[in-house]
Amino acid sequence: MVTHVPAETHGDERGALLSFIAEQRGGIRRAVLGLTDEQAVSTPSASELSLAGLVKHVAEVEQGWIARAKGEPPAVHRDESNWHECFRLVDGETVEACLAYYEKVAAETESFIRSAPSLDDTFLLAKTSWNPKDEWLSLRWLCLHLIRETARHAGHADIIRESLDGVTALELVAKEQGSSWD
Repeated sequence: MVTHVPAETHGDERGALLSFIAEQRGGIRRAVLGLTDEQAVSTPSASELSLAGLVKHVAEVEQGWIARAKGEPPAVHRDESNWHECFRLVDGETVEACLAYYEKVAAETESFIRSAPSLDDTFLLAKTSWNPKDEWLSLRWLCLHLIRETARHAGHADIIRESLDGVTALELVAKEQGSSWD
């Protein structure tokens, strides 16, 4: 997992953007490292967010944005009646399954962004309840938005994990790498 994106990442803008997205995904994934599903669905902080819910949410959101950029509908339809379900496990979902789905989404994002002729290519984001007007967005904007969205939730995950068992993000990086953080 990426934990630091060096300045010379992949030598191009596209590679750098994808590396920064991957770095933030790593923070989300590491937050559930070593936890049981019961721990991952718990809500130990003042928020109603759980780590499992964050994994599910970021995977669905990323998939939805890539689908929109491709001119396809998102795989999961969310509206006012079910939007809250993207923040919690339902119907027998597991953390392991959500992580596997997130890996699949990440691979699809990488493939789509790498295969696009230009980061200047645009797609229409139609007016919705959460988007006030039709607008054309570039793939560059999309990558930057995914970095922002994922980083925001990686920060939430850090707080939830530390509230849950006292383990910090740096300790999780060390654990993932098989070393200790001192």
